[in-house]
Amino acid sequence: MGETPVEKYRAISPAEFFYKYREIAGFSNPARAIYQTIRELVENALDATDAHGIMPDIKISIRKVDEIQEFYRITVEDNGIGIPPDVVPDAFGRVLFSSKYVLRQTRGMYGLGVKMAVLYGQMTTGRPVEVITSKPGFKRIYYFKLRIDVNRNEPVIIERGSWRKNREWHGTIVSITIEGDWSRAKPKIKEYLFKTAIVTPYANIVALTPDDEIIYYPRIIDKIPRPPLEVKPHPHGVDLELLKQIISSHNYTSVEELLIKGFQSIGDATAKSILQQVSELSDNELLSLVNTLKSMKDIRAPSIKAISPLGSDVIIAGLKRVFQPEFVYAVSRRPQAYQGHPFIVEAGIAYGGKTPMSDDDKPIILRYANKIPLLYDEGSDVTTMVVKEDISWDHYMVSFPAPIAILVHVCSTKIPFKGVGKESIADVPEVRKEIKLVLMDVLRELKKYLSKKAKEEELKKRAEHLAKYIPEVARGLSVIVANGSKDFEVKLVQKLVSIISKRTGIPVPEIQQVLESVRIGA
Repeated sequence: MGETPVEKYRAISPAEFFYKYREIAGFSNPARAIYQTIRELVENALDATDAHGIMPDIKISIRKVDEIQEFYRITVEDNGIGIPPDVVPDAFGRVLFSSKYVLRQTRGMYGLGVKMAVLYGQMTTGRPVEVITSKPGFKRIYYFKLRIDVNRNEPVIIERGSWRKNREWHGTIVSITIEGDWSRAKPKIKEYLFKTAIVTPYANIVALTPDDEIIYYPRIIDKIPRPPLEVKPHPHGVDLELLKQIISSHNYTSVEELLIKGFQSIGDATAKSILQQVSELSDNELLSLVNTLKSMKDIRAPSIKAISPLGSDVIIAGLKRVFQPEFVYAVSRRPQAYQGHPFIVEAGIAYGGKTPMSDDDKPIILRYANKIPLLYDEGSDVTTMVVKEDISWDHYMVSFPAPIAILVHVCSTKIPFKGVGKESIADVPEVRKEIKLVLMDVLRELKKYLSKKAKEEELKKRAEHLAKYIPEVARGLSVIVANGSKDFEVKLVQKLVSIISKRTGIPVPEIQQVLESVRIGA
């Protein structure tokens, strides 16, 4: 028998983990990588602007930088709040370091995306990330060139500098050079920018592609969604580890103070009610406290200050910009909660106009989560499931294919994504129910419109049918009543047209057009 092999054990850093398993974060191939890099940088730029009440001006440049190899330099500039210079190295050079690990709606959630792009750039081109940034009120602009130490998960600063501002500029410019496949990625990137522009009609977005094509979506409204605010954890969302973190991060002098100051929706009366069931915080009682908090029925719902819905005005403006529909409608549902996290589901619908024809079995679906367009994995997304399985389209007078597009936006402090790539939402019962209800809301309005339109079409046909007989009736009555007077005949025609218009609601000019066609036919 041979020697028994010895197992080798070692720990790896988060940076090394994602370096080895980059597919998890969406960097599976050069085409997906260039799309994912642009997406991560654009979403960071939008979070740095609209989440702080700033109208976004986003500039994107995608430039090929090597004649032989498929190397692309991707640069995204925003006019946001900027990054403190002492934070920049960790913000771009330490995986799982972020300002987004708080209870507040953000486009990014994991503190991973931009660092994964930096890692991918190191792996494929060996080139560092470059960052230029300044905060409002700062007198200097700061520059960094850095890479990630994969083994230590630490930033390595290659170059840094600063210079005095000569104008009041604030924001961040990030440049990353990666291996990419522009020809394959181009359709998805253009689709991503198109769908991003739909839900950010308050943003200026301009992109320069390697084909020297300029993609421009100008700002069309000056209304921006309410920025989200950080909130404390809700009692229904607490677990044992979170409770321990809250206790260890604050010097609470009593359990009552912990409950009142550590959580939202707990006041003096509620705290006393909880304490009647939990006497002290021994190791066993910690779990008892968690279970008590989760089971409390009279605690207020989670605060919605932490989330930022688009609102019907923004959704309608976005749909009008791209589809110019004959009918458009949008609605935001009332806030709901799951696992102690608030969420709001919104929907918009566009019909007719320049809305493209849908597939044979479903409408065009525009899926969004925390203002992020979801482009991949549509079939496994809960919105698609609701559209195909839970909605009786015939009931709403819709038969496919049809010129119809629906937009569904889910916003929350915790989106139940199915993976780190953030491309589809899991089938959570509370979310699925709200998506179904919001679609029923907008479809009822579409049905009213289609029903009214069908009635108008029917009346129009009746008016056209009656109008064909006006010349003959007018001539006959003119002979009987006025000895064939042409003036009498003309006045009678006008009177009959007016009567038909009032009875059917069809405008006089449309009825006169029918008369003209009858005369031409005669």
